[in-house]
Amino acid sequence: MKKVILSGLAFLTFGFANAQSKNGAKNEGQTAEGKWLIEANTAFGTPMGSYTGFSYSDTDGDTEYNFGAEAGYFVIKDLAVKVGLGYGGMKNDLIDTNIFSYKIGAKYYIISQIPVQVDYSGATIKDFDENPSYLGIQAGYAWFLGSNVSIEPGVRYNMTLNDNYTDKNTFQVNIGFALHF
Repeated sequence: MKKVILSGLAFLTFGFANAQSKNGAKNEGQTAEGKWLIEANTAFGTPMGSYTGFSYSDTDGDTEYNFGAEAGYFVIKDLAVKVGLGYGGMKNDLIDTNIFSYKIGAKYYIISQIPVQVDYSGATIKDFDENPSYLGIQAGYAWFLGSNVSIEPGVRYNMTLNDNYTDKNTFQVNIGFALHF
């Protein structure tokens, strides 16, 4: 857990150290056609499995964790096609399993500043009969810290595509950190 917190703090420090504008960094082409995006997210209200960000929870012996990231390519100005992968696990008195998560979708930056994303995500959970899948919609705001880093807080809604899965539709609050190349 300490490594995750220290890694996050190092990432934030790197982002602020690279901020290049005295009056607040401006978007100088980070969402231009041909650019790449690498993104890591934290989330609250994450559905079990099907998550490509960073999370950790330990409550009364019920432990859940996940590590992951997403990458995207801007096929036209402000529109990125994205994929994501994650790995995690759950452990309690009844379950001790591993989870492999995946995501594919598109992210559009309205006025190059307001990211809106639609995606399909799912997971393969070891020893489970049914695996979760979701249709996700999210929106937020991108603060560009120089020419290569952005912080993107936002909200997300995951609509389950499984009839009998325990985690139905979920709402999340995200804080995303992105590198733009």
